[in-house]
Amino acid sequence: MKTMIFGHKKPDSDSVMSAIGLSYLENKCGNNTEPRILGNVNKETKYALDYFDLNEPDYLNDVKLQIKDINYHKDFYMRDSDSIYEGYQYMLKDNLTGLPVIKDNGEFLGLITMKDLSRNMLNENGEKLDTSYQNVLDVLNGEEVLKFEEEIKGNILAAAFNSSTFLKNIKLTEDEILIVGNRQDIIEYAVNSKIKLLIITGNGEIEKKYLEIASNNKVNIIRTELDTYHVARLISLANYIKTMIRSYNPTKFLDTDYVDDVIDINNKLKHTNYPIVDKNNRCLGLLRITDLSEKTPKQVILVDHNEKKQTAEGIDEAIIEKIIDHHNLGSITTSAPVNFRNMAVGSTCTIVYTMYIERKIEIPKQIAGALLSGILSDTLILKSPTTTEYDKNAVYDLAKIANVNYEEYGLNMLKAGTSLTGMTKEEVLYNDFKLYTVGESTFGVGQFFTMNFEEIEKEMDEYIKVLDEISEANNYDFLALYVTDIIKNGSYVLYNTKAQDKVEIMYQNLDVKEGVFINGCVSRKKNVIPLVMDIFEN
Repeated sequence: MKTMIFGHKKPDSDSVMSAIGLSYLENKCGNNTEPRILGNVNKETKYALDYFDLNEPDYLNDVKLQIKDINYHKDFYMRDSDSIYEGYQYMLKDNLTGLPVIKDNGEFLGLITMKDLSRNMLNENGEKLDTSYQNVLDVLNGEEVLKFEEEIKGNILAAAFNSSTFLKNIKLTEDEILIVGNRQDIIEYAVNSKIKLLIITGNGEIEKKYLEIASNNKVNIIRTELDTYHVARLISLANYIKTMIRSYNPTKFLDTDYVDDVIDINNKLKHTNYPIVDKNNRCLGLLRITDLSEKTPKQVILVDHNEKKQTAEGIDEAIIEKIIDHHNLGSITTSAPVNFRNMAVGSTCTIVYTMYIERKIEIPKQIAGALLSGILSDTLILKSPTTTEYDKNAVYDLAKIANVNYEEYGLNMLKAGTSLTGMTKEEVLYNDFKLYTVGESTFGVGQFFTMNFEEIEKEMDEYIKVLDEISEANNYDFLALYVTDIIKNGSYVLYNTKAQDKVEIMYQNLDVKEGVFINGCVSRKKNVIPLVMDIFEN
C-alpha cells in the first residue's frame, strides 16, 4: 500500500519540497510513497518546481475512509450470459446472498439475491427457457449430440404422458424444448416437428434414421444421464442469469464513496448487499455491510505541520506513520506510537536533508534543488531569526549539488512569489496561511512577501473588510495578514477590526494601527505566533 506524504492545507515551498524530498528518500529506502499537496501551490513554489524541472505533486482532497479502503468482495460478479445455476453455486461458495450481474464489457447491469433464486427454484416461470446451448449442456452435465444454434429460446415441455396420448394431444412447434426418455416414436415426432431443442434423458438412444432427420431439420440435441424428473427440475436453472434480475437500478456505491456516507444510507435502507462500481459504471464487486469492519486505513506521513486544523480532512481515520516538523507541538493525536521528528531549525527541508546524511543516501540534483528552495523560503535566504547553523550548512551543501548561487536563486524565487498580479484579497491572505488552536480559541495568521507594500496599502480598507468577513464567518478570535518586506527586514500588519486590543498588547511600544510596520518581524513562527499564543494563554 502506498503511503502519502503531505504538508499543511495552505502549501508553501517548505511543505511541498519537504514532501517531495522525503518521498524520494523513503522510496530509496525500500518504501512505497508519493508526495501530495492539500491545496494549490503558490507562485514562489511554482517557480522553484519549474526551475528544477520537478513535477507538482497530485492534489489530495482528504484521507477519509472510502469503499476502496474496505476489504469488500472485489471482482465478485457474473456475466449476464452465465446461467442461474452458476450464479447459485457462486453465491453458495462465497456464502453471499447477493450477486451483481454485468454485461460483457464489464458494465453493471443489475443485482440478483438469494431470495430471487429461491423464487426461481420454486419453478417461477419454469416453462420458459432463454439461454445458450452451452449453459444447458453444463447444467445437465450433458453430451452434445447435435448443435446448430448457440442461442436457445423457447417453451419447455416434458413428455410425461404415454406415447399415444402425447402424439394425439400435444402439438409441437419450432419453439419447443422437449425433455424425453428412450421413446423413439416421440423422438420421431419431435425431429419432424423441427423443435428448437431435444433433451434425451437417461442416456437414451436415438435411432440413426431419426438422427438424420434431426440433422436435416437442424434440431439441436443434448443427451444426459439424468432422468426426466431431475431434468425438468433443473432445466430452468440453465436460463441466462439476466432473465431473473428484478432491479436494474439498485442502490450501488462508487469505490470512491466515503464509508460514513454508506453507513448513513444503509441505516435507512437496511440492505445486506450493495454493488460497487467505478465512475464509468463498471462493476468492481459486492459490498456486504459486514465487510465494513475489514478496513485498510490510508497510511500517511505529515511534514511541516502537526496541527489538526492544518492537515487533511479525515486524519483521524488514517494511520499516521511519521511526523517530520519544525514547529511547536500541535493538536494532532494518534492511536498508536509514531516516529515523530521535531527539530528547532528554520525549515522542515533541513530535517529531511539531515535524514539523507544520516542514512548516507546520495541527493540527486533535482531533490537538492527542492530541499534548497524550501530552506531558502522559510529562512528568507538565511536572514530569518529562525535560521540555525543546520540550515546554513544544508544550504551550502545543497547549493553545490544543485549547481546554483543560493543568494541569487533565492532572491529570484522570493521575487516570483511577491507578484500580486491576478490575485484576490483572499488569495493574498491564504497564499501562506496557518491556523492555530489554544484551548477553545482559534486564530489564523497569513504571511505574504512583497517588496512593494504600496500596492496593498492603497487597498487596505478592502483587505480589512475581507479579514473581518472571514474572521466572522469562521469564528476566528484573531486573524492577521503579515506583509513581509525582506529588503526592509520587517512586516506590515493588517488585522481584523475586533483584534485591535490584541495587536496593541502585542506591540505595546508602537502606535498600533492597520498597516503598522514591525521592524525585524520576518518570521511568523518566531516573531508572531508566540506573541499571539501568550495573549490567549494568559
